Amino acid sequence: SIATNSGIRNKGKYAGLAERGTKNHQGLSTGLDHLKDLGVTHIHLLPFFDFVSVDEKKPEIPQYNWGYEPLNYNVPEGSYASNGSDGVSRIRELKEMVMAFHSNGLNVVMDVVYNHTMLTEDSYFNQLVPGYYYRHTKDGKFSNATACGNETASERPMMRKFMLESLLYWVKEYHIDGFRFDLMGVHDIETMNLVARELRKIKPGILLYGEGWTAGESPFPEENRALKKFAYKLDDIAVFSDDMRDGMKGSVFLHGENGFVSGRVDRAESVRFGIVAGCRHPQVDYSKVNYSKEPYVRHPTGTITYADCHDNHVLWDKLTLSTPGYTDADRREMYKLALGIVLTSQGIPFLHAGTEFLRTKKGNENSYNAGDSINAIDWELKTKNSDVFAYCKELIRIRKSHPAFRMQRREQVAAHIRFIEGLPAGMIGYTIDGSAVGDHWQKIRVYLNGVNISQSLSLDNQAWRSAIHNNKPGKDALMNTNLLVSPFTCTVLYQKK
Repeated sequence: SIATNSGIRNKGKYAGLAERGTKNHQGLSTGLDHLKDLGVTHIHLLPFFDFVSVDEKKPEIPQYNWGYEPLNYNVPEGSYASNGSDGVSRIRELKEMVMAFHSNGLNVVMDVVYNHTMLTEDSYFNQLVPGYYYRHTKDGKFSNATACGNETASERPMMRKFMLESLLYWVKEYHIDGFRFDLMGVHDIETMNLVARELRKIKPGILLYGEGWTAGESPFPEENRALKKFAYKLDDIAVFSDDMRDGMKGSVFLHGENGFVSGRVDRAESVRFGIVAGCRHPQVDYSKVNYSKEPYVRHPTGTITYADCHDNHVLWDKLTLSTPGYTDADRREMYKLALGIVLTSQGIPFLHAGTEFLRTKKGNENSYNAGDSINAIDWELKTKNSDVFAYCKELIRIRKSHPAFRMQRREQVAAHIRFIEGLPAGMIGYTIDGSAVGDHWQKIRVYLNGVNISQSLSLDNQAWRSAIHNNKPGKDALMNTNLLVSPFTCTVLYQKK
């Protein structure tokens, strides 16, 4: 909401996200209306509990931080309220924001950071019972699997109790619909499963997911922690797929490295693994997957499929850095291909805000304190890249309309998705048996071309209609002989009774 062209009055505030009827300078919807029009179901908001780095009592001083600096876990952040000095204001306005989202059919996911605290030795936990709430190394120092100076000990009864009661409070008092757990790999599996069971008693459909990794070594045994490779031990708590993310665009830590969508053919198997959402599939060669050499989830709903998020370079900036010699027109197609992969794969798709119209952070890799000039969403990009927005919106509509893209069981994924073998290098194709999962599209075929070469493919004289053709809505055109697939594109075909 903070951008000058957002058309939102209460910029940077809870109340701003609740405004309706807001538009950019060209009259296109922004804010809440934009999200509703896009068709997404859940809105993940970065931390809005009270954090250290922004002092709401000093609004005249330029301050900015994402908020991964916990202070008071059970208090809304005051800098997002119209009056940060008034406790009632932050409570009322947050509740009004959540109510506005719910009234428009959107669920609210809260980003929570129980893995560490700020201040360490002077933190409220350490003042209460020195040392108890944190893990320590063998020499008695604070361990640091979070790279923030400490890590909490979720396995200890009172820390476990605090996490559970805090989460229950946010659900009961503010009607939060889901939680994203920062560095979830720090937390123990027993606590995470307890949290899941208790939250589902009061909100059965709650969405839970987190980062299945850490930012350093932990003294707590890894087999007991909620790491990605042990996701199968979690009770319907999803983990982010860095296999798919980096398979598509290249490692987030190697800025010049490209991925499948930008011509790297040896990343195709990582993308195939992502398409089946980290499940076991007879046609995936796990030895060729970039990171995970075996399946790690019980069911496809245990995987978050994504291309970018607030961390690291956004997708457009990553493609700009990793594809010298290509034009922006080429990168637009690569970008659309990545959106197509995310929104046609199994698992839970996750989109970074603004990715639907080529958001950029001007090359900033870690913008946690970079201010509004970098982090603000430029709503003029929605006008400039209206074709990308329309394409993303159509992909979301298709996904929501067709259960074949949203299978719930690993057995379904293994039985009803068949990869097409023998395609040219850099091309992935697969067929979904839609009728087997109750879809009115009996068969679906997806082609993903990750190289700068057009491919002519035989359709074996079968009649197909196009839902998406070469990164554009296909308008249900009939095809029955050959299919020409353009460079760096996604195509989705279907057959129905």
